Amino acid sequence: MVTAIILINAEPARTAAVAQTLSELRGISEVYSVAGNFDLVAVVRVRENEALADLVAQTIRGIEGVTRTETLIAFRAYSRHDLVSLFSLD
Repeated sequence: MVTAIILINAEPARTAAVAQTLSELRGISEVYSVAGNFDLVAVVRVRENEALADLVAQTIRGIEGVTRTETLIAFRAYSRHDLVSLFSLD
């Protein structure tokens, strides 16, 4: 499983619509509106890097209102929860 954090900037008038659209995409488990240099944070869990590349490059960047993205890929998960079973990708 590949886990990534996508930091997203959106046009101010479209931020809520972008967040809603993101939350409906396969592979995105959570979307947060945040304060700071970015407007939204999306948590992505997919099977392979190619799926992540397609999701970011083709889908997320194509959403109307998205102006910038930055992707952070997780190398290891430090959690007391079994993340693989919590986020079944079947």
